[in-house]
Amino acid sequence: MAQRIMASMVGELLARPWLDWLILQTLKRLFFPFSRLWAAARAANGEIEAFAEAAPLTRPIRTRGRLRRALRIFERERANINSVEFFWHENFFGPTEVSDRHLAALEEARLHARSRFNATRRYFTYLRLWLATTVYPAFATPQEFEATYGVTGAEFERLFEPPVAMPAVQVSRGVPTPSGRDYWIRFASPAEHLGDDVYARVHEPVGVENPPTLIFGHGICVEFDHWRNLVDPIAMLPRRGIRVIRPEGPWHGRRVPEGYYGGEMFLSRAPMGEFDYFTAQHKEWAVLMDWARRTSTGPVAFGGSSLGAQAAQMAAIRAQTWPKALQPDALFLMTHCEHVGDVATDSDLSDIWGLHEPLAKLGWNKDMQKDWLSKLDPMGLPVMPPERIISILGRKDRVTHFASGQRLQDKWNLPMENRFIWPCGHFTVPLRLGRDARPLDRLRAIFDDIPHRGAE
Repeated sequence: MAQRIMASMVGELLARPWLDWLILQTLKRLFFPFSRLWAAARAANGEIEAFAEAAPLTRPIRTRGRLRRALRIFERERANINSVEFFWHENFFGPTEVSDRHLAALEEARLHARSRFNATRRYFTYLRLWLATTVYPAFATPQEFEATYGVTGAEFERLFEPPVAMPAVQVSRGVPTPSGRDYWIRFASPAEHLGDDVYARVHEPVGVENPPTLIFGHGICVEFDHWRNLVDPIAMLPRRGIRVIRPEGPWHGRRVPEGYYGGEMFLSRAPMGEFDYFTAQHKEWAVLMDWARRTSTGPVAFGGSSLGAQAAQMAAIRAQTWPKALQPDALFLMTHCEHVGDVATDSDLSDIWGLHEPLAKLGWNKDMQKDWLSKLDPMGLPVMPPERIISILGRKDRVTHFASGQRLQDKWNLPMENRFIWPCGHFTVPLRLGRDARPLDRLRAIFDDIPHRGAE
C-alpha cells in the first residue's frame, strides 16, 4: 500500500522537505522517547522498579497500576513474538522440508507478531515527559576509548581488514514475493567484539542465472525486516533482474541486546559505538561479498542509505587493499556525506539525540569527537572507476549535509548521469526513489556494462 501511494501523484506531494520537518519532530517527540521506554520494558521483565531504573525516569512512578498493566501486555506480546520466531527459525533454517504455502504463512505471522510487539510502545507514552534521556548512557571515557582504538596508521587500518577465514554461511528456505523470491542467510560475525550472528534478507529475481548483486546497508534505527507496510523501492530491484542482499547492522533487528531498542547502542556507546559498528561492518560485508561471488558470477555493488551509505563508501575505499574477489564492482549511495563525524556532531539528528552534554561531562568536547571520528574516513578513492558510482542527494538534507555529499561527487569526478540531486530532505529522498526510478535504472545499466567473472 505505502509503495503504491509513493508511486502515485500523492507521492510527489509527500516527498518534499515539509515532510522531513514532520518526520524529525515525530522522531524527537515520539519515536525516540517511546522506544527508550519500550527498551526499558525489555530490561524490566515485568518489574516496575526495574523499569524505572532502566528508563531512567526523573520522578517516582505514581500510577503503578497503569504501568503494571502496560508491562503485562508487553510481556504477553514478547512471549508471542518469541514463540513465532522460534518456529520461524525451525522452519526456515531447520532440516525438515516445508511447503512454500506454510513458509509464506509463517513469514506473515512473524511480521504480524513483530508489528504488534513494536506497537506496545504506545502503552508507555504517558511516561515520556518524565524520561531523563532517549539514549541510555553507556559512554566510554576518552581513556577507555583510547585503550581500544588509540592505535594509528597501518595498525589502525588492520581493524577493518576482512577475515582471513570466512565463516560458514547458512541459507534459509525461501518464500515467493511480488518481485521474485526472498530468503535469509546467517553467519557468525567475524567481529570478535560483537560475538553474535549476522542476518541478511536476500531479494532474488526468479529465472535469472547469475544475477548482479547489490549489498545494501540500512540507516540508523531502521529495522526494515521487522515492520509492515514500509516504503521500500530497493525490494523492487529483482524486477530489474538484480539480487539484493540486505544485512542487519550491529545492534539492529535480530541483533538488538536486551534493554535497548534497534540502533541505540550505536549512540549509547558513542563515540566507541561508531568504531565498533564500522569495524564490524567492513568485516561482515567482506563475508557477504565472498558469498555473493560464490553464488553468482555477476558483478557486485556495495550500497546503502544514510548510515548504510557511509559504511558502503568506507568499505569501497578500504577495499583498495582487499583481495580482488572481495572488491566491489560498483557503488550505489543514497543520502551520504564526506565525513561520518559530521552526522554525529553537527546534524539535525545529533541535536535530537542530545549526546553533547553527557559526553562533555566525561571529557569529550565536540572537536575531540570530530578528531577521533575523522579516523573512520579512509584516505583515497573508491576501488571502482567513477563511471560505476551512483550518488543520490537531497538538496535540503540537514542530516548528511548536501554540501558535503556534493563535495564528494566532485572529488570523485562522478559523471553527471550518475549524480541525482533532488529537492528533498534526508528522509524524503528514499520516498522519492519510490516514484523516480532513474537511479535504479542507471544501476542496471552499469551492471550490464560490467562483464561477468570468467567472461572478461
